[in-house]
Amino acid sequence: MAASLKTTDLPPTVNADLIGGHFRSFRKDPTGFLTRLSRLGDVTTFRMGPRRSFFVNHPEFVRDIFTTSAHKFVKGRALQRAKTLLGNGLLTNEGEGHLRQRRMIQPAFHRARIAEYARWMVEFAESLSDGWRDGAVVDVDKEMMRLTLRIVAKTLFGANVTTEADEVGSAMTTLVEMFDYLLLPFSEWLEKLPLPHTRRLKKARGMLDRIIFNFINERRATGDDRGDLLSMLLAARDESDGGAMSDEQIRDEALTLFLAGHETTANALTWTWYLLSHNPDAEARLHEEVLSNGFRRPMTEQESREGGTPNSFGFDDIPKLRYTEAVVAESLRLFPPAWGIGRLSIDPHRFGTYEIPKGSLVLVSPFVTHRDERFWDEPESFKPERWFDLSIKEASQRFTYLPFGGGVRRCIGESFAWSETILVLATLARRWKLEMVPDQKIGLQPMITLRPKFGMKMKLIGG
Repeated sequence: MAASLKTTDLPPTVNADLIGGHFRSFRKDPTGFLTRLSRLGDVTTFRMGPRRSFFVNHPEFVRDIFTTSAHKFVKGRALQRAKTLLGNGLLTNEGEGHLRQRRMIQPAFHRARIAEYARWMVEFAESLSDGWRDGAVVDVDKEMMRLTLRIVAKTLFGANVTTEADEVGSAMTTLVEMFDYLLLPFSEWLEKLPLPHTRRLKKARGMLDRIIFNFINERRATGDDRGDLLSMLLAARDESDGGAMSDEQIRDEALTLFLAGHETTANALTWTWYLLSHNPDAEARLHEEVLSNGFRRPMTEQESREGGTPNSFGFDDIPKLRYTEAVVAESLRLFPPAWGIGRLSIDPHRFGTYEIPKGSLVLVSPFVTHRDERFWDEPESFKPERWFDLSIKEASQRFTYLPFGGGVRRCIGESFAWSETILVLATLARRWKLEMVPDQKIGLQPMITLRPKFGMKMKLIGG
């Protein structure tokens, strides 16, 4: 039970709903609600039903949560409930168990491994590019989901899921949607009942379990090292005791990486295409870069038949794609896939003049911090060139830029995600511009990641 606070001790807040504190306001528009709270101060409070919660919106307080006082916080209720979906993987594990798993998985994301994965990122992006047709209207959000699903399946499992992509993608989408359902009050009891939502969840989870355990069993039987993440997980040993992961641990880590590895990157790419379509100068500069520096467009089928020379991007080209990286960095600033990060206090803690009691939910929002005019010039504007004067590393160290979190729980796949997003964007942009269709509605759908609420239909314009 959380310790009580006197009303006079509480940080500022906005008016509560008639029932449930601020639960309905938060659920209706999470990013808008937190933005309103942020205008009241760096530490504010709100109630999700009976639970007193706190929103922290200053880099020094965020640094404290993620680094200095990280030992006083554990994952918030959202990710604790996510164990129902993801098991006890990196995203949900705590303490020594988390550190052990992270040590064992880290080699899978070393630079040499990511360089190997890069060729699959480019190959699948080129395959998608070849299938697009000038003037066609596509659901970009779905196209990016299918693409990143193929990439993560190949790099994680060494598998080609082209024929199963829609089925697997549907199951992954169900898990994302169910994550929101699991945050409802009393969901621990609801999921035990034979309700439609519960049946959908069990069906999707069961399908993904079968796929992943089949991959694990097949690989254990053959003993092959295919250079993918699954091979790394099977071969991983804890440096302290030499222990290996069980099949259940590998399943939990694989499912976590499977979800995080395609959901977040797909959303980042979708919002990037949206921003480029509304900023023609930035779009033109991006196209100029990907068609310069020796990067001519990919061959057409006719050029290939006539003996042309292939010219794909590769991992070593990433440092040359400075403006492309800046476009991605700015897109992640305005639309960070991880829009909110929660922690639960296991000890009392003080932020400035406010004492946060044990058992409190403390929320940080990269979406809000990234748009704070105290830390960003013209925060609502899409300005990739700002990243020529400010390094991504420096902004992250200041805790004003948090697309991958921070501290000991910073996203382990950050380098993978940067490489994939830059290479996919550059590969597709060599041949295509994407233009918003006139009737496309735009809205935010903050679930486990920041999705476009109404999808993203765009017209393909061949370059």
